Amino acid sequence: MINVVIVEDEAPARRKLNRFLDEVTEKVNIIAELTTVEEAIIFFKTSPKIDLILSDIELLDGNAFAIYEEVNIICPIIFTTAYNQFLMDAFESNGIDYLLKPFSSDRFKKAWDKFLLLRNSKQEQTELTSTINKLISSFQTSDKSFKKRFAVNTSKVTYFIETTQIQYFKAEDGVVIAVDRENKSHLLTVSTLKEIENQLDPEHFFRINRSEIVHKLFIDSIERYNKNTLAIKLQFQKNHLITSQSTTASFRNWIEQ
Repeated sequence: MINVVIVEDEAPARRKLNRFLDEVTEKVNIIAELTTVEEAIIFFKTSPKIDLILSDIELLDGNAFAIYEEVNIICPIIFTTAYNQFLMDAFESNGIDYLLKPFSSDRFKKAWDKFLLLRNSKQEQTELTSTINKLISSFQTSDKSFKKRFAVNTSKVTYFIETTQIQYFKAEDGVVIAVDRENKSHLLTVSTLKEIENQLDPEHFFRINRSEIVHKLFIDSIERYNKNTLAIKLQFQKNHLITSQSTTASFRNWIEQ
């Protein structure tokens, strides 16, 4: 029996991984499906034997590498991510596979076979630890470029909006909208907020809940909304935006940096 843990905050992606795991010939036991950095750290510190982790990189409350810096992981990790090929090359050279979203069943099977080969080779704990540490280092030192403008398509013309002019992004009814400093809404070509999040500089943008990403430049004030959430007042917005319970603590740390 192969014990697997899934670290992924999007339900469709978790269902896809479950489906692909059902298709492998080996017997698989999914012992946990974790959705946040905080939840994963707690679980891995007290978890039973794990053979493989399938982990997204950007989770709702932060970067998944924070998990693997905090907890000593000695099993292989297959990352599921939307990051660019340059960073993926660093992953592959360190001997840990990745699945670049959206990935097919065949691509998943290739990563699975690589895991089986590694598992059967009985790689020593020290080697695995070294590999993970190299991976974390590669991510932290990589020179990732961030989106400076977004294209907006209309029936007649394509125009551009500068990232510096966007107060916040919001996802609603299956579309993603950028709201500028004049409170004008711009329908973007991307389909998910997570895709937007991966293109933004985390020093300036923060995903405060499932449907909204705010720009630090436009945050005027914050106040307590209830016990575990905050109300954010943007400079050019009448209504407040509300953090989710899972992001409030990390948002407090981010806003003071």
